Amino acid sequence: MDRGRGSASGRGLLLLYKRSICAGVCSVCAQGLAGREFPTRKNSRLLPRSITVILKPAIMPLAEETTVLDPPRTVPIVIIGNGPSGICLSYMLSGYRPYLCPDAVHPNSILQSKLEEARHLSIPEQDLEYLSEGLEGRSSNPVAVLFDTLLHPNADFGYDDYPTVLQWKLESEHYIPHLVLGKGPPGGAWNDMEESMLTLSLGDWMELPGLKFKDWTLCNRRNSKNDRATPAEVASYYKHYVKLMGLKRNFIDNSYVTYVAKTYREPEESACEETTRILSEQAQHKQNHDYLKNWEIQGYRRAADGSREPFCLFAETVVLATGTFDAPARLEVNGEDLPYVAHSLTEFEAAVCKGKFRGTTDPVLIVGAGLTAADAVLCAHSHNIPVIHVFRRRLNDPNLIFKQLPKKLYPEYHRVYHMMCTQSYGTSSIHTKYTSFPEHCVLSFNPDMKCVLQSSSGLKKVFKISKALVLIGSHPNLFFLKEQGRSLGHHPNQPIACKGNPVEINPYTYEASKEPNLFALGPLVGDNFIRFLKGGALAITRCLEMRLKNKNQIDESASNNGVC
Repeated sequence: MDRGRGSASGRGLLLLYKRSICAGVCSVCAQGLAGREFPTRKNSRLLPRSITVILKPAIMPLAEETTVLDPPRTVPIVIIGNGPSGICLSYMLSGYRPYLCPDAVHPNSILQSKLEEARHLSIPEQDLEYLSEGLEGRSSNPVAVLFDTLLHPNADFGYDDYPTVLQWKLESEHYIPHLVLGKGPPGGAWNDMEESMLTLSLGDWMELPGLKFKDWTLCNRRNSKNDRATPAEVASYYKHYVKLMGLKRNFIDNSYVTYVAKTYREPEESACEETTRILSEQAQHKQNHDYLKNWEIQGYRRAADGSREPFCLFAETVVLATGTFDAPARLEVNGEDLPYVAHSLTEFEAAVCKGKFRGTTDPVLIVGAGLTAADAVLCAHSHNIPVIHVFRRRLNDPNLIFKQLPKKLYPEYHRVYHMMCTQSYGTSSIHTKYTSFPEHCVLSFNPDMKCVLQSSSGLKKVFKISKALVLIGSHPNLFFLKEQGRSLGHHPNQPIACKGNPVEINPYTYEASKEPNLFALGPLVGDNFIRFLKGGALAITRCLEMRLKNKNQIDESASNNGVC
């Protein structure tokens, strides 16, 4: 991918937003904008002016192609990522509004009392900080806890059948124009997961607002009574959801973003200072200044024949909804880049299917104590491939994921945990099919297919292996941002990570604390479960609606005062 700001190919297509409706529409954006009539200020007090797109060949650099005297129109919102986070946000930005059901009674009497105070208002129109005050849940983000409490009352107390207190209404006048960019079809990383693997969450908690997962599976699932869905079912559900809810026009599939940055230039570096001396109307100056603060988004769309079609967009607001499955975490040890070391379960499964381990006597090394590592153990075990399983944690560590899963719902993972506990490394030998090495780490991988392990006491061991799988989690790949977005985290000197260093946000708007008009939701802010990312979509929708409303009120006031 092109990590630089702009190359000759990266500027092959220049998308400019003009005031008038033009005949030439860029094929990159035509799919997302086709058939959508963008309301003007005359017929909607909350929506921006019409958006139209014109395609022009790039003859000169962007800064020379467009002057501040006639700034290009921009897309109000660009969402990067078309997984559950991006889909849910698109749903709410499209005008779907949650209201308290007429006869609903929430089991939390304090929350019920607050909801009764403004029963006639939709949830996005209410004070989210006030509603979420005092609530507790499994997310550190208060709006995520609030919305999950409204959608799944008392779920964490075992009352999964308690009905939601919300109903959804489509109010098209609240539609805010936006585009959702994704590398593949809607569903994000769910389209790439192993088909037969069961998800961690119950099917109901994988669903998005307005379409119950159970209702969908009645028509689409074959002969399965398991409450847990497969990733293939979840991916199919999300694709169907986008189509059923009429969101498809907002989605641009097969789109790869390579560069995102503010177009703002300091006055001494642009024509802005000279322009302000020439222009007498303050409104015109404000329009130019706002344009310079917009985001520039570069990338390409992969065509059916594999070719790349570059694009360049401008947006007032960018939302990061990329998830955290793009970049596998690494051990950062010597030899980790050797050919026999992999960081993907899919790669291992493909090798197994091709029979590459048939007849081998050397074990496969699996590093990690999470569910992906457990899936690798199960895969190897079912194909009679010997395993050396290495992980840093103690076997009785309460934070091990296996201790948090009910045995009845997750028998396969508890089978792995049983092996971890009962077949650990002894003083002189390893077990035939599986041996665990708790409180161990990998020191290095050698070219002769040998790996060096070290215990917590410092004792080193060397083993000959046939393959190494490093499955210790993943990080978001934010390479398209300056310094991969490190400045956005709680710890600016560390990479963004869903657990240790999420994007620092305003907890009630999900706007990045260190970057105005940049929002993030989902795993990027620590909400790894789908049931909690919906709260982020609610917070962002409310924030953008309020800003748009205030902006239009200011514009109308200026118009009434004779400022054009």
